[in-house]
Amino acid sequence: MALRDERVTLAHGGGGKAMRDLIEEVFTSVFQPPGMEDQARLTEAALAEPGARLAFTTDSYVVTPVEFPGGDIGKIAVCGTVNDLAVGGARPLWLSAAFILEEGTEVALLRRIVATMAREAEAAGVRIVTGDTKVVGRGACDGVFVTTAGVGVIPAGREIAAGRVRPGDVAIVNGVLGDHGATILAARGDLALRSDIESDCAALGHLMADVIAAAPGIRAARDLTRGGLASALNEIAQTAGCGIVIEETALPLRPEVVGLCEILGLDPLYLANEGRLVVFVPETEAAAALAAMRARPEGAGACVVGRAVADHAGQVRMRTAFGGARIVDMLVGEQLPRIC
Repeated sequence: MALRDERVTLAHGGGGKAMRDLIEEVFTSVFQPPGMEDQARLTEAALAEPGARLAFTTDSYVVTPVEFPGGDIGKIAVCGTVNDLAVGGARPLWLSAAFILEEGTEVALLRRIVATMAREAEAAGVRIVTGDTKVVGRGACDGVFVTTAGVGVIPAGREIAAGRVRPGDVAIVNGVLGDHGATILAARGDLALRSDIESDCAALGHLMADVIAAAPGIRAARDLTRGGLASALNEIAQTAGCGIVIEETALPLRPEVVGLCEILGLDPLYLANEGRLVVFVPETEAAAALAAMRARPEGAGACVVGRAVADHAGQVRMRTAFGGARIVDMLVGEQLPRIC
């Protein structure tokens, strides 16, 4: 073993032997990319299919703490990018992973993050094929930042987009909401809160594939990350030019999450999720979509939360448990920073 350092030093970003030792022992030995060139060379039969399109996405992850109940920054980086591809109807295939490391970061922590990424990529059916590493001085970043980009293939004829939602379409989520945001808040320890909640972080590519097969008329899908369900629904309503009504009594929320939000004055509709999505399907396909979700562990708690309507175009409203109604606006500002 050439890498003997217990912590990352500036030499590990200098382009010499120390950097190569770090890359080979911590990254490429685990990810096993095809070759060690300056670019990945991608081949896939789906790329040659007439009418197939590439889907491409990128995201950066700066969550604090980097390890938390139910996951770490590596799990979020893989799952988040896979989910961004999947909700557009793409089959995720390849990821890149770039790391910005603060001088002094424990190599053991980095190894754990990389091991998590490898496991999640394998489970999601994607490969991490290229990447980059940079080291910055103490205080220039907070431990570890990760940027991933993803490429997938959308088959010919598949169109899943917010603009396709029509009045009467049913909105379905795949499980309880707000667990990730609540987990991160409790894990920071600033408020002396104790909780057994774990992050919902999960890759949803296989679940989306099953939903598409069961409900081929699927209109749109969004993963519910920053801004939560409320922000995703507002984006869809504004793009589709229709209204959306959700039922407060139908929202799947843990009592612990509701209690935490009541104590802190937060709204669970805006809490971040990392393994939750909302799909809109025609009413005739809602039962099939629900069954497909519930057949998978990551969709066991799937339920209908509302529907698209012709009234109040571009606006989301919630029927409350008391029989009234309130507008659910887009999130303004940030309830909780550094969430993913």
